[in-house]
Amino acid sequence: MIITLTANPSLDRTVDLGGPLTPGGVHRIASETTQPGGKGVNVALGIQRAGFDVTAILPAAASDPLLGLLEAEGLTHRASPVAGRTRTNLTVLSTPQLTTKLNEPGTTLTSTEITDLEHLLLSAVGPGDLVMLSGSLAPGMPVDEYVRLIDQLRSRGVRVGVDTSDAPLGALAAALPTTAPDFLKPNAEELGQIVGLRGDQLEEQAAAGRLDGVRDAAVMLHHRGVGAVLVTLGGSGGLLVTQGAAWYCPSPVVPVVSTVGAGDSATAGYLIARVRGEEPGRCLARALAYGTAAVELPGTTIPRPEQVRLETDLVVRL
Repeated sequence: MIITLTANPSLDRTVDLGGPLTPGGVHRIASETTQPGGKGVNVALGIQRAGFDVTAILPAAASDPLLGLLEAEGLTHRASPVAGRTRTNLTVLSTPQLTTKLNEPGTTLTSTEITDLEHLLLSAVGPGDLVMLSGSLAPGMPVDEYVRLIDQLRSRGVRVGVDTSDAPLGALAAALPTTAPDFLKPNAEELGQIVGLRGDQLEEQAAAGRLDGVRDAAVMLHHRGVGAVLVTLGGSGGLLVTQGAAWYCPSPVVPVVSTVGAGDSATAGYLIARVRGEEPGRCLARALAYGTAAVELPGTTIPRPEQVRLETDLVVRL
């Protein structure tokens, strides 16, 4: 069983202006969609659409419209009741191929609500399960929440993956190697946050074919206890370090419709490959294939298997 925790879920509303965005101007919306969101929800949708057992765990009131959207998607989920509403993240699409995001912080959780969410997660897992802790923490949660959850989950024989940023990522990096996840999925900016480098420079180097900086940073995390480090590099592809080795895969050139959810789709692709028992190079290829398929879809649309083109011949071992 794969279980995802989305501590700070969202309603993802995407509006397309069909023209340029002018600050201070008045715009008419050409089209709009509202989809269930939050990194763990996105990952769970990708896994569920591939036919694997997955449960999404999140905080939400029983009447929250997010739960209705999850029901409509057919996604197995369990919600820990909270008093507040789910935040709304707004993505504005405009020309020329410009994406503007406006994200709400989320409702502050009480200590009781945080404890109830933790208990719900821990009660849902068993030995051999894989738990993905994804996204930002809801306001009110301690910055080391993921560190504490990793310790509790690992003591139950559960494999743990993490995809987060900023202060929660810093807390996790500070806890290495005493507390280390089985899987970590940073992008270039987040990798830079961990190792004290500029993420944009790492991505620029990768785009120019110089992969030493990204590889060395990922190898350092692997040596500090992280079982597998998957670094997504946007249009420059991705790099995987695991089992004492590194692999790289470029991203195919495709028309970009929306980059929202691409990293989560890559995570879903990687976990699908892991569950299928695929070797590391193929795991990386599947992750990049899912991320590439996502950018060709509107809004926060997570691809289905038939929309994914696996190109294992692009993978090279470094």
